[in-house]
Amino acid sequence: MSGIPLGVLDLVPISSGSTAAEALRNTVDLAQQTERFGYTRYWFAEHHLNPGVAGTSPAVVLALTASATSTIRIGSGAVQLGHRTALSTVEEFGLIDALHPGRLDLGLGRSGGRPPGRTAGPRPTTTPVVDGRAPNGLKIPPRFSPEHLAGSPRFLLQQQLLHQPGAAPQDYGEQVDDILALLRGDYRSTDGIEAHAVPGEGAEVQVWILGSSGGQSADVAGRGGLRFAANYHVSPATVLEAAEGYRAAFQPSDHLDKPYVSVSADVVVAEDDETARELATGYGPWVRSIRTADGAIPFPTPEQARAHAWTAADRTLVADRVDTQFVGSPGRVADQLEQLQEATGADELIITTITHDHADRVRSYQLLAEEWLRR
Repeated sequence: MSGIPLGVLDLVPISSGSTAAEALRNTVDLAQQTERFGYTRYWFAEHHLNPGVAGTSPAVVLALTASATSTIRIGSGAVQLGHRTALSTVEEFGLIDALHPGRLDLGLGRSGGRPPGRTAGPRPTTTPVVDGRAPNGLKIPPRFSPEHLAGSPRFLLQQQLLHQPGAAPQDYGEQVDDILALLRGDYRSTDGIEAHAVPGEGAEVQVWILGSSGGQSADVAGRGGLRFAANYHVSPATVLEAAEGYRAAFQPSDHLDKPYVSVSADVVVAEDDETARELATGYGPWVRSIRTADGAIPFPTPEQARAHAWTAADRTLVADRVDTQFVGSPGRVADQLEQLQEATGADELIITTITHDHADRVRSYQLLAEEWLRR
């Protein structure tokens, strides 16, 4: 399996008792360490109004990390286009590429500022799922519905603060087309007027589309012949349909002659299963804070997590995420990642790991990399 590259997805998490400044310093250190461990790319997510997440601007964190690393690819996983323009996105990444050419991944997502209810409905998959398992045994849990988040005061406030008054998001497919045109240097307005992004035009960025289902994102990535990242760690129920939808829509392009898929997974590795489970104790309360629309809390210690009084509703709310987190010894987790790769046909795997202590997080990535190379 060493032929399947591993990458990193970092939310720049803030641990309980820590600060955003410390989280950023830890992120730069982790990028340097994972570069040394042999990970191929390092991506930053974009989240807003979360007390426990400092990764609000992928481009800014990328600029900081690019200067502290030299070989690992760095990118966004993803820039959320719902509240941005094509030009601002290309110019920001063009600035970074100007000093660090050939290392940037521009991952594009469509969920920023959009109500959770505006998502594609269930799409059939040709892969049979029986009793919550794919044919090779990969766990595929019931679909999570985010409808309850649409009317939450926090979500509505986020929309208000991210958008200019009266602004409406551009159609996602059209916006991706505009980004590609600005990067190529052949953008024309509907009136035929040229626009040239400097810096940005001609930037050596690798464009990715991120998606959690077989809906618009998979279609845009496939029809555009772009690389696609499916999110098992965000929406494990729909990872198979996302990968299949992308491959079904794929058309060869100047970027790719055949589909290319990366799949993400939540992972915690330690020397033994018991230690890994202890390190992962805070994951359930952390996911609960997100899915109750409170925003991600600072990642708790195991002791703080055990103090949480769980209700049946709480457990149901987080079950799909907790049940599909890969936690254990290096061998156990590597086996689970092989299973994920086999079920999805992934060309790469993206690993996201959060623990309360930074040293444990670094060690998790190191142990996994060492085990992966042995296979």
